[in-house]
Amino acid sequence: MTPDQIAKNGSEHAIQSALFAWAAVAENHGFEVADLWAETNDAKAFLTSKKQGIPELRWLYAVPNGGSRGDNEKSRKIRGGKMKAEGLRDGVADIFWPVPRFPFPGLYIEMKTPTGTIRPQAQREFRTFVMSQGYAHSYERSWRSAAELIKFYYAQDARFQQKDK
Repeated sequence: MTPDQIAKNGSEHAIQSALFAWAAVAENHGFEVADLWAETNDAKAFLTSKKQGIPELRWLYAVPNGGSRGDNEKSRKIRGGKMKAEGLRDGVADIFWPVPRFPFPGLYIEMKTPTGTIRPQAQREFRTFVMSQGYAHSYERSWRSAAELIKFYYAQDARFQQKDK
């Protein structure tokens, strides 16, 4: 399954899952092969790989800060309470990559659907805080835009700008 097929239903979960599928290929085979595979769904893309992946992508991770927490109201309340007790914080970005690229010590990504809204208080407050601490932060509305951001960030691309979409 390609990232586009994974992201087909358009939910934030699907878009984020698509990004992680792309990142898994890039971790093992590099950005070019991951992009070729995502575009063509052709297994031959892997034959061209020299196995020169991006090992740092192993540490790209999702922050479990939302989504379904149970099958009914009671189980959702129980799971939500447990998650808060474990340190869940409202507004924290969906994805973090603890890879420093000058001048940033790491990259936060908040995933949104193309029509999703940014919760003004919690998400903007988190963004303001982490940026004040020197971290990069971006809102992304597709797996492709998040993948491009990761490539630019990794390459220390001068075009990388913190953007508020």
